[in-house]
Amino acid sequence: MSTKKATKATADAKATPCDCEEVKTAKKPSAKKAATPAAKTSRVTFSVSAEPGSKVFLAGSFNNWDPLAKELLDKKDAGVFSGVLMLPKGQHEYKFVINGTWCADPECPDWVQNSMGTLNSVKIVD
Repeated sequence: MSTKKATKATADAKATPCDCEEVKTAKKPSAKKAATPAAKTSRVTFSVSAEPGSKVFLAGSFNNWDPLAKELLDKKDAGVFSGVLMLPKGQHEYKFVINGTWCADPECPDWVQNSMGTLNSVKIVD
């Protein structure tokens, strides 16, 4: 997928849900396996402005587009919600879920169109 650039004016601020499927929890095997070396990851901070008191989550390719997997916090009650993830190298698509509404990141300069015809923000981890 090629990365497309868009301006804030074209940001999909009231985006519809991405083309996600319901995530089903699989049972973990009971037999222990030898530990495999962990892939190198980088600390990545995600941040978005929203009305103080909002419920803000981060969903993306890194968490199977689960809209409740990563809650972002407004530690200073100033309307700036943020959170940190450890992500492997590569391209990661994401959206914020603000009070139940899927929103592309208005501050992200990189976008890709998804199969729903809306935009996903793109974070490249080096």
